[in-house]
Amino acid sequence: MTYTLADLAEHVGANLSSGHDCIVTGVATLQSAKQGDVSFLANSHYKKFLVSSNATAIVLSQQDSEHCSAHAIVCADPYLAFARIATLLHPEEISKPGLHATAVIACDALVDPTASIGAHCVIESGAIIGGEATIYPGCVIGRNAKIGNNCRVMANVTIYKECEVGSGCLIHSGAVIGSDGFGIAPSKSGWVKVPQLGRVIIGDDVEIGANTTIDRGALGDTVIGDGVKLDNLIQIAHNVKIGDHTAIAACTAIAGSTSIGRNCVIAGAVGIVGHLEIVDGVTVTAMSLVTKSLTEPGVYSSGWGAQPQSSWQRQVAGLRRLPNFMRRLRGLGK
Repeated sequence: MTYTLADLAEHVGANLSSGHDCIVTGVATLQSAKQGDVSFLANSHYKKFLVSSNATAIVLSQQDSEHCSAHAIVCADPYLAFARIATLLHPEEISKPGLHATAVIACDALVDPTASIGAHCVIESGAIIGGEATIYPGCVIGRNAKIGNNCRVMANVTIYKECEVGSGCLIHSGAVIGSDGFGIAPSKSGWVKVPQLGRVIIGDDVEIGANTTIDRGALGDTVIGDGVKLDNLIQIAHNVKIGDHTAIAACTAIAGSTSIGRNCVIAGAVGIVGHLEIVDGVTVTAMSLVTKSLTEPGVYSSGWGAQPQSSWQRQVAGLRRLPNFMRRLRGLGK
């Protein structure tokens, strides 16, 4: 299907400067765009490419449109508008319903006739696969697990027994949902495993990145709210609860029984210790370590940014000497 610039502007509720009847076929960056492409400007770092871009149209703010030589699609939030345009121009492929001949499906599993089950999938006893769900090759859906309507479970995902996935979710390759949490009790003879008897409950419209792992609860459940977006390589431990529409970037690790509120943003490589509470509307910047509950909305950071090694070494040396300096200062006051 083809779209005109007028179609795109109407789709995102934007104003169009010119070129209403121009046909567009794809999206691209300002630097790589060619005729027929739509691009966008949402970060001032890329403003230098605005004049030289070959894009047919550019999605941008009213302020930046003054410097745009292409047809301008003007809106308040260019990044959001571009996301919606890109989705319109490049819709996801719809899989054909049916069961691949190599799929192994338990006789008492319930697979909706509109679902698609790929090659070498295993659907265990009592599992439920919802309408228009697509389970790509090599996936394992455990006993009594539930996959909601319109889900896409990409190749080689494992969803353990009794876990539940809501509707409209996207789970990327290599993700593991419902493996045992890290529960071990010390004894004189070594560690004793604590049975992990809970589940993982995932809401609607959740995206889970490649090789992300979500542990099942020990007694209660691990809960991922509606609209949560998880990047690749995230570890979520047992009994963690993540509120609706929170986004978490790659390589973050969240220890057991921590609760994160709604509409939070956790940047990459953040460490969050266990048994904490983080309220709604918190942002934690990259590589921070959260050791206490965060009880007020806001932006939180820890650690140092990269700097020349010699400068960093001097600062570390100064910190090591600081206790002695403090003792000497206290002595001067006597």
